[in-house]
Amino acid sequence: MKGSLTTERRNKMILSVILGIVCVAYVLPVLAVLINSFKLNTYVKTNTFALPAGEMWAGVENFVKGMTFGNYPFWNSVKYSVVITVLSTALILLGTSMAAWYIARVNSLFCKILYFLCVFSMVVPFQMVMFTLSNTADKLKLNTPWTIPVVYLGFGAGLAIFMFVGFVKSIPLEIEEAAAIDGCGPVRTFFTVVVPMLKPTMISVGILEIMWVWNDYLLPYLVLDLEKYRTITIHIQYLKGSYGTVDLGATMALILLSIVPVIIFYLTCQKHIIKGVAAGAVKG
Repeated sequence: MKGSLTTERRNKMILSVILGIVCVAYVLPVLAVLINSFKLNTYVKTNTFALPAGEMWAGVENFVKGMTFGNYPFWNSVKYSVVITVLSTALILLGTSMAAWYIARVNSLFCKILYFLCVFSMVVPFQMVMFTLSNTADKLKLNTPWTIPVVYLGFGAGLAIFMFVGFVKSIPLEIEEAAAIDGCGPVRTFFTVVVPMLKPTMISVGILEIMWVWNDYLLPYLVLDLEKYRTITIHIQYLKGSYGTVDLGATMALILLSIVPVIIFYLTCQKHIIKGVAAGAVKG
């Protein structure tokens, strides 16, 4: 008995050490960005992991330089990133939750095929469709911050429908039948009965979609008219001087500004992700 307890304790220690190493590996790039965002550009390459002290200290100079570089206002990029993220997440949550409810409740061949197509879309690499997508988006005028959420809906539907369908299947059908007996139509039943019960999964899906859309670079770069609309990630890519030189200090500063809101948002809402994933992927 004592030997088994010792073995279990040793296994836990080994697992803790492994997870600690993995944690450090994930945190190290963020720490490097934080440190170098306050260094002068000349020391970013030569003293990457040194603390920004003494002659290396740049203060807020990198942040000011990054936000004022070029002829495109940084705050416009922030505005478009917020607009795209909010509209895309709202559209994904509304569209996929309704589609998932229909798929889960209508037991037909069409719904089964639709569900498997949505799930299959999660394994299709974006690179396979990006050139066709860019051409199609231009033809359909989906190249603005107010229309690109339609494109995000197509790419975000797979995961969202997978999680929503799993949760809807766990909801007793008798609740919706009782609402129908009381005179509720399908639309009213969905918004007054189903949506409140979908709250844990909607929160977790919303968090995951917000982090994805906010940090996305390739899709806006391919679809948006870059002369008019730039997200934060695209704005950072344009921090180049003559002959392709890059101010790494200013770049690190803007990267820090872009990831801090997402990190705070994720740390605040991470418990909802665990609840939503458990409710949507395990049940049903």
